[in-house]
Amino acid sequence: MLTTTTPAGTAKAVFRADDLAVTYRSSRGPVPALSGFSTTLHEGEFLSVLGPSGCGKSTLLKVASGLLKPSAGVAELGGTRIQGPRKDVGIVFQHATLLPWQTVLENVMLPIRTLGMDRQRGLIHARELLRMMGLEQFENHYPHELSGGMQQRVGIARGLVHDPNLLLMDEPFAALDAMTRESMMVELQRIWMETRKSVLFITHSIPEAVFLSSRIIVLSPRPARIVKEMHVDLPLPRNEQTLGSPRFGELCAELRALFSSIPH
Repeated sequence: MLTTTTPAGTAKAVFRADDLAVTYRSSRGPVPALSGFSTTLHEGEFLSVLGPSGCGKSTLLKVASGLLKPSAGVAELGGTRIQGPRKDVGIVFQHATLLPWQTVLENVMLPIRTLGMDRQRGLIHARELLRMMGLEQFENHYPHELSGGMQQRVGIARGLVHDPNLLLMDEPFAALDAMTRESMMVELQRIWMETRKSVLFITHSIPEAVFLSSRIIVLSPRPARIVKEMHVDLPLPRNEQTLGSPRFGELCAELRALFSSIPH
């Protein structure tokens, strides 16, 4: 069996947040979204952020992507303070958001074009990723010709094509049906194990977080604070049988009990 994670002491920090706070301004006054948030994501780690709807999970992702400046505290990527959008970050959204007039291959190549990277090298990597996703026969298809799960795999390939140091995923399976969601969890874990990318994964699904993660942090209702950190000790690779294992059930039950005890 493979171990679930690289020991933090031997892996370098990819993303670090130190005492982050984000407060939005509104017509009704300030709205705090994050408060006193600190964590470190290490190289090759799959870190899930789990919390109730509206607690500030997506706010954290916006800070990590450089799309939102924190009100206080520090956010770093690769030891450098995040000042704005970065080329070394890939993002996968809740919906695939593919351009309907472009083919699968053209959609995957979008970051290569927008970042002005070498097209030939980008094509080689894009086709490698499509093979990894099992989509090599669909590179000339258009998004409407694909299922929802296939579209999300294209979105993941697009997030990885420019070889980012950090992959941000914002509830990428939330819009999928239960069966497709389960198969995509298995697919994403396989892709993560092959690429060993550092992943910051936003979700409100307890089984999804337990199945995929090296480590889980649980947030309180807004303003988000970390109320628990869990290292997931399930061996890799995980599969459909993992979902029915006693240890998987124990971890899910522990998290559900925690959520039931958190004031809303």
